[in-house]
Amino acid sequence: MDHFLHFVDQSLLVAEKPAGLLSVPGRLEENKDCLVTRLQQHHPDVMTVHRLDQVTSGLMLYARGKAMQIALSKQFEQRQVSKRYEALVQGLIEGESGEIDLPLICDWPNRPKQMVSFELGKPSLTRWRVLARDAAAQTTRVELEPVTGRSHQLRLHLASIGHPIVGDVMYDAQPAARVCLHARRLGFTHPLSGVALEFVSECPF
Repeated sequence: MDHFLHFVDQSLLVAEKPAGLLSVPGRLEENKDCLVTRLQQHHPDVMTVHRLDQVTSGLMLYARGKAMQIALSKQFEQRQVSKRYEALVQGLIEGESGEIDLPLICDWPNRPKQMVSFELGKPSLTRWRVLARDAAAQTTRVELEPVTGRSHQLRLHLASIGHPIVGDVMYDAQPAARVCLHARRLGFTHPLSGVALEFVSECPF
């Protein structure tokens, strides 16, 4: 259990979510196992503040108790939380950095899939930076900063520019052992002490 934990005190908890595990319980009985229920077995007051897709691995912040959940949720709403992801994408991206600014909305007939919609979508912005290119494998390793936090934002934004994340068959990538998306860095302010905290998780792919 403890290998999930990066940090724990009386206010909050930072844990590592493996790929394939839900962040929060699903509706069906077989989807009850998730990171938050595993954490609650040891820390019953743990409450959800944000989510990662089931296919995504990496750092997650959890509150302990309602007051801390409200305080930490406010930091996410006000974009005071620094998030950086690492991804491996198909193809060789041109340029060294850039922004993807495409409005997103749920594709209801195909949910949970999302889609780009200039008429109905919510504004969505992703910043990207190339870390490495592998010409032989025809892949690019990128660091991603989701300025907004829409559902599937990073996955759909990269697919929309012709570079789906490796393994992300939902967004037309070739099948792979996993979806190569990892929440690598997480920075926020401790709601009680006011101290700036940052956590880094080694990328597993």
